[in-house]
Amino acid sequence: MEWLTDPFQVTFVQRALWGGMLVSVICALAGTWVVLRGMAFLGDAMSHGLLPGVALAALLGGNLLVGALLSALVMTAGVTALGRTPKLSQDTGIGLLFVGMLSLGVIIVSRSQSFAVDLTGFLFGDVLAVREQDLVLLGVALLLALAVSVLGHRAFLALAFDPRKASTLGLRPRLAHAALLGLLALAIVASFHIVGTLLVLGLLIAPPAAALPWARSVRGVMTLAALLGATATFGGLLLSWHLSTAAGATVSALAVVLFFLSHLVSALRHHRRARLVGAPAAATD
Repeated sequence: MEWLTDPFQVTFVQRALWGGMLVSVICALAGTWVVLRGMAFLGDAMSHGLLPGVALAALLGGNLLVGALLSALVMTAGVTALGRTPKLSQDTGIGLLFVGMLSLGVIIVSRSQSFAVDLTGFLFGDVLAVREQDLVLLGVALLLALAVSVLGHRAFLALAFDPRKASTLGLRPRLAHAALLGLLALAIVASFHIVGTLLVLGLLIAPPAAALPWARSVRGVMTLAALLGATATFGGLLLSWHLSTAAGATVSALAVVLFFLSHLVSALRHHRRARLVGAPAAATD
C-alpha cells in the first residue's frame, strides 16, 4: 500500500497530480470534439505553433503561459481565415501555418546567443514543476472550457455530424468552428506545461478515443475521457516516481496504452458476441 501512497505525500507530486487532473478534464472537453471531427492534425499543428510565443516570452523574461496563449490566438485566427479560402484545402493551410510558426520559433531561439529558452521543458513538459498559481490558472481555464462547452454544445454537435444542418438551424457554423478552435487552443495552452507540446496529443486525443467504444453519448465520452485522463495522470506519476522516468512522458504514454487496451477489449467483446450470435444459427443448420 505504501508503494501507492508514498509518492503523493510529497508536496510537488500532489500539485502535479491536481494539475494533471485539471488538464485531463479540459482535454476531455476539447479532445472529444477533436476525435469526433477528425481534427488530430490541427491539434498537432496548434501545439507546435506555440513555440514562437513561448520562445519570445522566455527571451523577454515574460510569462510563458501568456506567450503560449498569444501564439495560440494567432494560430486560431490563421486557421479560421485560411479555412474561408475556397481554393485552398484546410489541411494545406494548417500545414503551412504549422511550418511557418515552428520556423519562426526556431528563428527566435537562434537569435539568443545564450540559448536561454528551455526547449526541453517546452517540448516534453515539466509536470513536477507545477506551482500553486498554475493550479489557479488551470482552474480558471477549466471553468472557461466548461462555459464554452455548455454554451456551444448544440452547435458543436451539429457541426460534428452535419455542418449543413447547423447552417439550416441558424447555429452559425463558422462562429461555432471558431469557438471550437478557441476551446482547442485553451486545452493545448493549459496542457503544454504538463506534458509538453510533443506529447500533448496523448492527453488530448487518447482518452476520448479510448472512451468511444464504451460511451453512448458525447457527454458520456467526455466524462469517461476525463476519468481515463485522470487515471493516466495518477498511474503515470506513480510509475515515473518508482522507475525514475520522465513524468510527463510517462503520463502521455500511459494514456496511449489505455487507448490500445480499450480498443483491444472492445474488439474481443464484439468477437465474442459475434460467436454467440452465430452459434445458434450453426446449431439449427
